[in-house]
Amino acid sequence: MTKTKCKRVGILTSGGDCPGLNAAIRGVAKSAYYKYGIEIIGISNGYRGLIEGDVRPLKAKDFDGILTRGGTILGTSREKPFKPDGRERDSDAGSRKADAIIENYKKLKLDCLVVLGGNGTHKTAYLLKKAGLNVIGLPKTIDNDIWGTDVTFGFHSAVDVATEAIDRLHSTAHSHNRVMVIELMGHKAGWLTLYAGIAGGGDVILIPEIPYCIDSIVEHLVKRSNQGKEFSIVAVAEGAISKKEANLAKEKKKKHKKESKYPSIGYEIAKKIEKKSGMETRVTVLGYLQRGGTPNPYDRVLATAFGTAAADLLAMGRYGYMLAMRNNHVVPVPLEEVAGRLKRVPPDHGLISTARDIGTCLGD
Repeated sequence: MTKTKCKRVGILTSGGDCPGLNAAIRGVAKSAYYKYGIEIIGISNGYRGLIEGDVRPLKAKDFDGILTRGGTILGTSREKPFKPDGRERDSDAGSRKADAIIENYKKLKLDCLVVLGGNGTHKTAYLLKKAGLNVIGLPKTIDNDIWGTDVTFGFHSAVDVATEAIDRLHSTAHSHNRVMVIELMGHKAGWLTLYAGIAGGGDVILIPEIPYCIDSIVEHLVKRSNQGKEFSIVAVAEGAISKKEANLAKEKKKKHKKESKYPSIGYEIAKKIEKKSGMETRVTVLGYLQRGGTPNPYDRVLATAFGTAAADLLAMGRYGYMLAMRNNHVVPVPLEEVAGRLKRVPPDHGLISTARDIGTCLGD
């Protein structure tokens, strides 16, 4: 058994589920357990489980055979213990949530807490680090918007699902000579829609980073129709905004969205296209299908690599980092560099140029 400075570690998954969580749990646990003999405590339902003390020891039978399973064997929640939401006091523990986490961390005699999650998860991890806890993070999200890493696990599996959905819409769009609008996830970052839109041959791709003009979209679709192209595919991220909306103050943006008569942005885009062009338009909102199911091979490998790298950091007693993929190498990045930052699609990104070069309309 290789020597280790860490003897007992807690592990949790937080935020939305995504493909690869179980693969990452397996990567951490198998390496920590078999290589270093580290005792592993599974924490249920994210930070909430640490607040409530809902934990259990994990043995080999718990993390063997979970590589291909979707979801998370530990359960998850969107608990944000440091957020002042009026519910910051935990009724069961009788103390503030963050204090309950610290108390239970010490009560469990943990040497470190390994958290698998997205932006909110890592912000909380950093705050816990500042509070004196040892924490290591693994980056998961289908949005690929975590600062400091080239890619997150879950992203490529979601791109596969979204691309297949666009592929399937092609046949219906062609059969009925329609404009098909597909709404994909991505509130603040358009990575998923950009990748899937290009991979699926989308004719229009709308992402939050590039505010759109509906007249430009309609002009592009009408031009395609006049060229004899019988259908079009419009891929739109759920956080896409118009140029008019982009110029509003933050509070007015919220009011605008709240007062919208449309269920979501996909329906709004479709209705306006149909009204301005006269083209028959239909909407598909892919929703949670993008987050579910088994991880693809890429994400299994990536999550495993992150997990084993985390085990190595545990053994060395190197805490306060998130594992990241940079230039095809897994490296530790200080949590303070990650917390509170969002990785959005830059306007000069190569795939933006690629989309434009093949004649894709980006709405601007």
